[in-house]
Amino acid sequence: MLPETIQCLKTATRLFSQTDFSKDLRLLSSHGRASFRQSRRCFIVSRCLTAKSPHPLKPRERVEIPGLETITYGERMHYVPGLAKPVNPHWERDYKDPRFYYAPPTHEMPLYKEEPCYVFHQRTSALEGVAQALWLTKTKMIPSLPPQLLSLVERAANQIPDQDERVQMAIKHARFWDTTEERPDKTKYCNTLLLNLLHLCATLQTSHLAIGRRNLVDSYSLIASWKRGNDLFQIRGQNGLLLSCMDPLSEVSGKEEVRGTADHILETLYPVSSTISLQKVHLYKEEVNCSGFTDEYPYPHAHTIYFLEGADHRWKLRPEQFRAKMVMFAFGNALVRAHKIYGPQPQCELDHPITVQAVGTNGRFFHFMVFQLNTTDFSRDDGIKNQVWLESDVVLYDYAKVRPLIKKKQVQVPAGLAGYRPETFSKFLALYLHGVL
Repeated sequence: MLPETIQCLKTATRLFSQTDFSKDLRLLSSHGRASFRQSRRCFIVSRCLTAKSPHPLKPRERVEIPGLETITYGERMHYVPGLAKPVNPHWERDYKDPRFYYAPPTHEMPLYKEEPCYVFHQRTSALEGVAQALWLTKTKMIPSLPPQLLSLVERAANQIPDQDERVQMAIKHARFWDTTEERPDKTKYCNTLLLNLLHLCATLQTSHLAIGRRNLVDSYSLIASWKRGNDLFQIRGQNGLLLSCMDPLSEVSGKEEVRGTADHILETLYPVSSTISLQKVHLYKEEVNCSGFTDEYPYPHAHTIYFLEGADHRWKLRPEQFRAKMVMFAFGNALVRAHKIYGPQPQCELDHPITVQAVGTNGRFFHFMVFQLNTTDFSRDDGIKNQVWLESDVVLYDYAKVRPLIKKKQVQVPAGLAGYRPETFSKFLALYLHGVL
């Protein structure tokens, strides 16, 4: 029967065009192979031809009539048409199971407080930048590094042998030799360059034995609390590499210069609120201060904090906000140490100011900062202020190209390292040697 049908169809195709025949064939062969493929293809690929999911049913509202008792099928232990569904009481386990834990409402938690706390963490992008950080920390800024620190590297004994050549080799290692890619990742070469420069500075330990009384720490957590006016502020989070030491840094400014800061007038942020961009929380502990280390830690004094601008690839800060982060975390480390020594009570003037340094980089630009904590009394805007010396956007080199930059058949930038600035590393070394000489 099948061969005769095929022969008839072949004879009939001479009277019809090939296009019309293929269409009719699909219609006639409802159980053929072509129709099966067509329906299967539509079912899998095209979502609009498949069955649509029904709309979710709205839950029925339970109507309670005063004086009438609802009859349910709860006592019969099975569904009965016409009877209401029973409402069972909430069952609480007599054991703790983290898979089924439900947090209580915020206002019922033990740490809940009506007065909010404003938190500055490692991802905070302060809208007003350094100006906002200066107001929060009650600080006076000097836009240059202290000259007594820069004079530490003027002597040949305090410099590294073949210093410029070795620094350039460290830059080339971070930008060219520490990767197999044509263009290395910024996060990787920033970290490699910083570690290379710290390794070069540590080679002076043979002539400066006090360098051996230091330790480099990563991923430590800091918590510092203080009140600025009527608002409570906290600094929390991890903040890069910390170079800690056994001996504290000496103060940069003398007593007369510290008392002279009382005449300085802080720049206001009006009409912008000083708490803008800070995280507002109601769950916190009051007057908590922790440096991230135990009391038995042999290196309790913070020396220098090293920040990497591209350390967190999921969250980037602009240069102004990055410098504000440096100021805040340097202030937090100094404040925690002051509370350890002088207690949590506000001090109008510290007998021995606490100094903490900070260095930030993105692999090419460097920011150098020295922070000196002179007071812990932040209730008023007048009186003695803290001090910070900040020098920003200092270039270490101009270009580091794997391939030359050619425009209009002329080499604009040659391949390799170009535009090295030796004075930038001298400032880096000066902050490293502070406290040694």
